[in-house]
Amino acid sequence: MIELRLLESVTEVPPEVFAEFHGPENYPFLRREWLRALEEPGAVSTRTGWIPRHLALYWGTELIAFAPNYIKLHSLGEFVFDQGWAEYSEHQLGVAYYPKSVVCVPFTPATGPRLLFRKGLGAKERETCWDVLTGALPEVAKKLQLSSVHWLFPEEQQGEELEERDWLVRWGVQYQYHRGAAQSFDDYLGSFRSKKRSCIRRERRAMEEQRVQIQRLEGEELGEVSPQLAYALYLSTIDKYFYGRRYLPESFFEKVFQTMPDGLQFVVARDEESSEVIAGALNLLGKEALFGRYWGALKEKPFLHFNIC
Repeated sequence: MIELRLLESVTEVPPEVFAEFHGPENYPFLRREWLRALEEPGAVSTRTGWIPRHLALYWGTELIAFAPNYIKLHSLGEFVFDQGWAEYSEHQLGVAYYPKSVVCVPFTPATGPRLLFRKGLGAKERETCWDVLTGALPEVAKKLQLSSVHWLFPEEQQGEELEERDWLVRWGVQYQYHRGAAQSFDDYLGSFRSKKRSCIRRERRAMEEQRVQIQRLEGEELGEVSPQLAYALYLSTIDKYFYGRRYLPESFFEKVFQTMPDGLQFVVARDEESSEVIAGALNLLGKEALFGRYWGALKEKPFLHFNIC
């Protein structure tokens, strides 16, 4: 018998158990450390309108599947912009749209797995997990008085699992770079016409001409920079736009630097003369993919964003 339980924190899953799940090694947003870093500083909490209620499937006493889930009191930080649905539901149908349930990684519009399975779980057992979960969630929503359940940015295969079980599909568009057969930067340039190649090379040379040094820092090298710098760069972008929201506190960056340095890459731009950091980007590392995440500049220079990101 497989049973669905709701967990109020990812810390209810011990680290050694979470390590047995397949998926986070290439999709670092589902690492226990990342989800915990969102919870403990309060970036996701009742106060912010993100109430953790993670989906956990147990086979007896063994946790065999897990999905990050949140009760939402608004639509901020989801990057799907369904406020029009909310307005129609409430003003035309007379049905409250909030609270709702979202299976997602907060503040992260990166396509990836949403339901994690224990390593070694067979195809038949996985199908049963999908059947149990999708069958139980409508009852959970009814019990908790939620208007609906949403799976945001699932990878294609998991989206198909939901669609096969009569869940409605909402399509979005993303632009992603896939390396394909390219083995070098010259191979990458070879996919463009001559004019575009020349333009890219000129913009790449601009850093040398402006005496800007760019480094990629990983692992132990992250000690050369600080979480406070990452936070300052994050704010420099967020505060620039009227629609910007300070979703993440400084303590979030401190937590991820402390707990998952092996999953981070910090690209830093320095002024060659003063060694002063003028810009940077915090990326996440998977075994097969790199995820660009938070970029910022303390000083503006032409083509800086292009070269760092």
